[in-house]
Amino acid sequence: MSGAEDDLAAAWGAALEGGGAPPADAARVLNQAEIDSLLGFGGGPSEDRAKSGMERIIASGLVAYERLPMLEIVFDRLVRLMTTTLRNFTSDNVEVSTDAMVSQRFGDYLNSIPLPAMLAVFRAEQWDNYGLIVVDSPLIYSVVDVLLGGRRGTAAMRIEGRPYTTIERTLVERLIGVVLSDLKAAFEPLCEVEFRFERLEVNPRFAAISRLSNAAVLARMRIEMEDRGGRLEILLPYATLEPVRELLLQQFMGERFGRDSIWESHLAEELRQTEVALDVVLDQQAMPLSQVLGLKVGDRLMLASPAGAPVSLRCGEVGLFEGQLGRRENRLAVRIDGVRRPAGAEGAA
Repeated sequence: MSGAEDDLAAAWGAALEGGGAPPADAARVLNQAEIDSLLGFGGGPSEDRAKSGMERIIASGLVAYERLPMLEIVFDRLVRLMTTTLRNFTSDNVEVSTDAMVSQRFGDYLNSIPLPAMLAVFRAEQWDNYGLIVVDSPLIYSVVDVLLGGRRGTAAMRIEGRPYTTIERTLVERLIGVVLSDLKAAFEPLCEVEFRFERLEVNPRFAAISRLSNAAVLARMRIEMEDRGGRLEILLPYATLEPVRELLLQQFMGERFGRDSIWESHLAEELRQTEVALDVVLDQQAMPLSQVLGLKVGDRLMLASPAGAPVSLRCGEVGLFEGQLGRRENRLAVRIDGVRRPAGAEGAA
């Protein structure tokens, strides 16, 4: 510690031994540098040194996971869909907005749920995993009030200290069904997935769909119905999203890393219009280099193929077709009899 900290500690000790009051400096608020020093962060660059116990405790609560850009677009689409469907569901003026999208440990989220609330566990069939929808108490009573004909402009009455009734649970299940249907529609442009409602819980301990230390994506939504409303939260563990992780990492819908469909189409069209030279090969034979060097003007090469034998059409060294050599008017012609698969490089005479 610095000299000032030593003096402050000595003054504290003297005051406590003598039964007196703490020094006046003890009442002041510690600045950030002093707090960092007490927690073990004041040692300057500390990448190479071992972390202290306090540093490990603080770092263990941090969750830093990759962003999923496409998931944000999916939830934006969900908000637009829910605004329309909830208006039809409640026959009231409904406004849905996204408060935040964060990454959080599943156990930390369960401990932070404000009770009483209803927790709906649903299953993503194609992904073979689960998700969670949490409806807080104000939204529950608002939905019940609206669906059962409560007057507009009055806040929903909340009765404390009693469990939710069967009617309230049934109406909330209908709300969950509407949300899951919209969530399926929001994912449709990206992938086909079916969300099936499993059960409704009021105790977070019975809604453990993942390990407490696993990370999850949490979307907090605000639903306003004139003077009534509340919060609805959708939690999807990263393990649930793993089957479509590559799709969710895209920056825009239909993105293909390393490929460009427009360029591919343009290249294919240009290739179709490219002019190539075809060679008609009547025969091929191997000759010693000395014989080739001894060729003179006027020498003749005898072809081993008889008259009427099939000839090969090649582009460069790649065989393409087989046909018959003939004559049309005053020109030599080749009639193509079959297509030949390219079989690598071959020498032609």
